[in-house]
Amino acid sequence: MPVSVGATLFNVPTAAIRRKIQRHSGPQERVDLSFVFPSLEPPDAPKHVTADTIEEKVQPIDRIFLSISAHHDTLAPDARVRTIYPRYLDQASTPVDDGLTMRSFRDGSPYANEDLFSAGTPVLNARCTRDGLTPGMCLSERRVEGADLTFRFPRSWLSEWRDVANAMNRLTARMQGLKD
Repeated sequence: MPVSVGATLFNVPTAAIRRKIQRHSGPQERVDLSFVFPSLEPPDAPKHVTADTIEEKVQPIDRIFLSISAHHDTLAPDARVRTIYPRYLDQASTPVDDGLTMRSFRDGSPYANEDLFSAGTPVLNARCTRDGLTPGMCLSERRVEGADLTFRFPRSWLSEWRDVANAMNRLTARMQGLKD
């Protein structure tokens, strides 16, 4: 379905749209999507859950969530990584896995209890909450013309960071009508 966000055209799979009100073509301020990871297919229809049918065990998160919103000339995500985040980061970086590094945000900063993960090839910048009572989640943002794309995924997926970064690249290309 063709959708325009921030005057940027995207081809969005209707089944991936999370909010019924957003299921229409044409200009929109924001579109919220979800895709099964690693297949990147739209999820099956949600199942109705009642107190009798709910499972006691916690279900694993198998979705990568994507919000596309008009940026309205706000600071670009890559500029934020270069100019804003460094003010709040600890100096030391920690190598995590095959090209992925982590820098912690300082306590008392607006990003306290979060870490910034970065890699060069494929490019990845993800700001992640730390695991606690709930599993840590990551935000990875990028700008495409007049729109900002915000990907959300579990921090635990960073053990497969190359697959996650490549999945975000493929989704971006696919929705722009480019070959992925």
